[in-house]
Amino acid sequence: MPDPAEQLQRIYLAGFELQTFERFPRAVGVLREECIALLEASPEGLRLLGTPGWRMGDAIGVLVEKNGRQVFQAKEQVLEATPERLEKLRVFRAELESFLRES
Repeated sequence: MPDPAEQLQRIYLAGFELQTFERFPRAVGVLREECIALLEASPEGLRLLGTPGWRMGDAIGVLVEKNGRQVFQAKEQVLEATPERLEKLRVFRAELESFLRES
């Protein structure tokens, strides 16, 4: 089984920032540029908690469709999901998931 501490070390050394959040005491936030994901330890190693999103202040903006267009939304705050932001999020998620698959 993958060791969560070793996984976090590899993620950190790859240039991701690690952060804890009071609202999610069992999770570790992983950030790069403005993309963010929450990870939690499990018997199988680290796993994603929910889906990665866009950092919007102290919140995670989730990708939703609103009025026929894609946006990142955190409560009342809305941010346009531009093609550039969507590509950054896609790359972020793919790289993070590759680290989580490694043992």
